[in-house]
Amino acid sequence: MKYPSRVKLVDVGPRDGLQNEKGQVPAAVKIELVHRLQDAGLKEIEVTSFVSPKWVPQMADNAEVMAGIQRRPDVRYSVLVPNLKGLEAALSAPREHWPDEIVVFAAASEAFSQRNINCSIAESIERFAPVVEQARAQSIYVRGAISVAVGCPYQGEVAPEAVGEVARLMKAIGVQHAGVADTVGMGTPVKVQRAMEATLKHYDLADVSGHFHDTYGQALANTVACLEMGVWQYDSSSAGLGGCPYAKGATGNVATEDVVYLLHGMGIETGIDLDKLIDAGVFISNFLGRKPQSRAATALLNKRAA
Repeated sequence: MKYPSRVKLVDVGPRDGLQNEKGQVPAAVKIELVHRLQDAGLKEIEVTSFVSPKWVPQMADNAEVMAGIQRRPDVRYSVLVPNLKGLEAALSAPREHWPDEIVVFAAASEAFSQRNINCSIAESIERFAPVVEQARAQSIYVRGAISVAVGCPYQGEVAPEAVGEVARLMKAIGVQHAGVADTVGMGTPVKVQRAMEATLKHYDLADVSGHFHDTYGQALANTVACLEMGVWQYDSSSAGLGGCPYAKGATGNVATEDVVYLLHGMGIETGIDLDKLIDAGVFISNFLGRKPQSRAATALLNKRAA
């Protein structure tokens, strides 16, 4: 079987990983995490989100974080925006502090869409149409996330056809990239492949990615299943940070360290220095007062200590 020779990882730790933390993480710590991730070789980092601080207080310092990053020309910095107001907030800063990419999202489950953003899937897409149009007019890349693509905490199973329909709607409003997200980590390899196949009916292989949570311990298996399909872009989170504020029981995103260890063991290039990546995970985990939620990091840190 021929796997991709190189994989691109988007580290979502600073945004998706930290958004659920109850204690406030200072902007300086978030900025340092971004710096450590790019020092480790990450070329794609999801930095923050421009959401109402009423709903996600952890991201209230979004403008301060974007302004504080020492940017590198070969790194793409993305932010999540939930609506036009969020985009306008992201673009209210001086241009040098603008994101290179925005992330918009729609659920593949009507129940999740209603619970999460109080509207139907169709309404959510309609809401994002002017956001996508305005971002692209400013030459900002638009990535879309299809959440709960293989399982929903409210309705259970999600049909691949529902995922394909969201991909079709996203494509129709100009979203350039579609990420298949197992938001609650319920997916297993065949289910994930079916969701990805449905998305690939509307997007080219170069424009899709996987976003897997490890709630049921399936994230690496799901990654390998998608590698078998030729998918070469994935989201992951340093130290396995994260969860979902709208999905009870969901644990963190798959740890970037675990994915890198897997890929390097398969002879697949990432451009990432695993030791420096582990150090970045230790940095943020120490601040949060817990150990990194990465099996590979734990094993390698034990080896270092020995």
